[in-house]
Amino acid sequence: METTILLIEDDPDICELVALYLRKEGFRIDIAANAEQGLNLFQRTPYDMLITDIMLPGMDGMKLVQTVRDRSDLPIIFITSKKEPRDIVAGLNLGGDDYVTKPFEPEVLVARVQAGLRRQRSTGGKPGGLADDIWKDGWLTIRKKRLEVFVDNKPVSIPAKELQLLLHLLEHPRQVFSVNQLYETIWGWDGTSDDRTVMVHIHNLRKKIEKDPAHPRYIVTIRGFGYKFGVEP
Repeated sequence: METTILLIEDDPDICELVALYLRKEGFRIDIAANAEQGLNLFQRTPYDMLITDIMLPGMDGMKLVQTVRDRSDLPIIFITSKKEPRDIVAGLNLGGDDYVTKPFEPEVLVARVQAGLRRQRSTGGKPGGLADDIWKDGWLTIRKKRLEVFVDNKPVSIPAKELQLLLHLLEHPRQVFSVNQLYETIWGWDGTSDDRTVMVHIHNLRKKIEKDPAHPRYIVTIRGFGYKFGVEP
């Protein structure tokens, strides 16, 4: 089945360049020049990925992603000239899976796209190495086959990348992973690892599953090394 990507970007030169490279890889690309056009396309077509600028005429990319996230868990990549850490953190907090700053090499964006799609598809089946369907203690329950998480017996909605992080750490409870290792495993791209991407997703995951996110029990920081799942299954 053909993979379809929605690209929302108001710079026609960037649109043409990105679309050219992605089409060469066999992707079908739909293009919108603003968020309103993009939402109209999104409502009519089941896309596999969204790539959007943040600074768009009219509705900006942040508000666009908020709207999309209410309806879909598809991978989202921001492409933007906003490089301040607070902008990157804000984009990831809203539900973005990756963040590429302008100017960028088209080959790098293509690699990010391919990695994001691979990781998204991998959540459709049982992650390798997870022997039992259900992991639980008195607070947290994880149904691995169904990709469901319950906190205090209440279902919790967790975006794909955060869920992948949780399952990966759970699968290797005694192993400490560096930020670079987690980035390469979950985002699938080891060329331009970004510590902030991993740390923001860990922060958001803790807010959803920990009783006290400031003193996490499940996603534990090992200072100077990285993170591990802190409760033995």
